[in-house]
Amino acid sequence: MFELIPAIDVLGGNVVRLERGDYESVTVYGSDPIATAQSFLAAGAPIVHVVDLEGARTGSADVALRRRLGAGGIRFQTGGGLRSAADVAAAIADGAERAVVGTTALWDSAELARMIAAVGRAALVIAVDVADGRARGAGWLDEGRPLGMLLDELVAVGAERILVTAIARDGMMLGPDLELLRRAVESGLAVIASGGVGTLADLGAIAATGAAGAIVGRAIYENRFTVAEAVAAVS
Repeated sequence: MFELIPAIDVLGGNVVRLERGDYESVTVYGSDPIATAQSFLAAGAPIVHVVDLEGARTGSADVALRRRLGAGGIRFQTGGGLRSAADVAAAIADGAERAVVGTTALWDSAELARMIAAVGRAALVIAVDVADGRARGAGWLDEGRPLGMLLDELVAVGAERILVTAIARDGMMLGPDLELLRRAVESGLAVIASGGVGTLADLGAIAATGAAGAIVGRAIYENRFTVAEAVAAVS
């Protein structure tokens, strides 16, 4: 079943969106991440994607936010500041259904294996952020690795689910990178698409690649379509 997953990016306690990951290009859409998550789930989303932007920048996750989400009975996956097996286990213990990891998975396959052992394949999402055919980490500022090499390594270590972001399209609503998604799907991993969704037709095109789901952020906040309309479009 294709998952329509609304994104909730949190910075300074606010619900925000960045353009291409730029902390200087911030738009604030709300001040209550918990209420936002509850509204998205009530509209039919199966799960929400919560990004702790400060945690991503500093490496120190917002534990209080996770615990508030968990206490509210919210189905969520979360990323930002999760760098070790202990971090991932703590996120799951705090109520996250899935932990999202990026830089560590890119550069440290041994630690990734420990993460999988700690929480299980189904509870881990590997964030694969791609520009010019290379998967990037460290806030998209490092040199990255060839995408094909990383995908092969993720399959070998036992990963199950990846979140593939087309960096150049992130937050831009200019359409998804379908070629990138098809390449990722060919790996055999379950692919969640991110970056570029601006219309309901974009969601249909993503589903047609064989992807398992899509993250949608700015298009919802800018009222291009509602969560309920998006869920209906891919059901």
